[in-house]
Amino acid sequence: MRITDVEAIIVRQHTEIAMVGDGSQDTVVILVHTEDGITGVAEVDSAPYGVKTVIEMPDSHMACRGLREIVVGEDAFEMEKIWRKMYERSLYHGRRGLVIHAMSGIDMALWDAVGKKLGLPVSKLLGGAYRQRVQAYCSVLMPDTEKEICQLVERHMHKGYQGMKLGWGALGQSFEKDLQLVKWARKALGDDKFLMLDIGMKWTDVKGAVKTARAMEEYGVHWIEEPFAPDDLEAHARLAASTHIHIAGGEEVGTIHEYVQLLEKNCLDILQPDLSRCGGLTVAKKLADLCELRRVAVVPHAFKTHLLMAATLQYIAALPHAWYVEFCEQDTVLRRELTTTMFQVDQEGFVDIPQAPGFGIELDPEALERYRVE
Repeated sequence: MRITDVEAIIVRQHTEIAMVGDGSQDTVVILVHTEDGITGVAEVDSAPYGVKTVIEMPDSHMACRGLREIVVGEDAFEMEKIWRKMYERSLYHGRRGLVIHAMSGIDMALWDAVGKKLGLPVSKLLGGAYRQRVQAYCSVLMPDTEKEICQLVERHMHKGYQGMKLGWGALGQSFEKDLQLVKWARKALGDDKFLMLDIGMKWTDVKGAVKTARAMEEYGVHWIEEPFAPDDLEAHARLAASTHIHIAGGEEVGTIHEYVQLLEKNCLDILQPDLSRCGGLTVAKKLADLCELRRVAVVPHAFKTHLLMAATLQYIAALPHAWYVEFCEQDTVLRRELTTTMFQVDQEGFVDIPQAPGFGIELDPEALERYRVE
């Protein structure tokens, strides 16, 4: 099943992009076409125009090539070989960041295409499904006031969620404000729901972070996500060793090399790879083994449209141990319209994992054209 073309299609809501931590306002859809007429589909949570350039740019020389030129003609079944080829032939401009994100999108689309060709869900290709549904947690941005927090809880928690993550937004302005927000959130949620925080990499003072985390223990915070910049490994390790709250992160990280650093330095209790940034499923499936050896939980990041969520659900199905799936509840037009499948949370707080071939989800072609930008 030879690859004949790769497309990177940017889609974007028609209204203005708000400067908040919400990646579902725009996206870049990756289509990998094959000679069999099968097209693999994925999306990337990154800078859409940058990803498109990395894929479509013309070759410069043997270690500085556009990703489309690298993969066209390859056998779609050879995902590992293709991954290495993309990595080695983009060394000048890649190795981390944007190029890894673009590689992730192509890699995921290949897994989707192979699953469709074989008539199997991707979880089977990853080694087998341990589950057909997984508990979801509600993931939303942190508002600024107690009233707004209560409104979010009332809007979403009746759907069946057993936990809520509040992230970015008002968090990280000061340790005092963060603690106040936690008090309000716990009061609104009650004592029987999980509460998670995503600091959005805004903390800088380690001792202040330790003091704040210890104070938050009183309110039963389940995890603190991305407290520091991703390169500040020492700060993560010191905080993880100083609190009973789980420290989570890893969505900004790419390739096995960076994840090994995080794990070896005991930076995290929960690893959160984003399939569209870590290197795709080819990298993510290796992380499962690394984390199991170190007794680190894997809870993937997926704050995007249902397209990324479908891929993430297939990955979660194949994990020996899985806590949750992140369920983005941002109300954006792309989340509502980009795919024909809309995932739902049942009254027990679970989401069904697709059993159809590939990722088990389809694009809405009319929506793809309606929101497409050049």
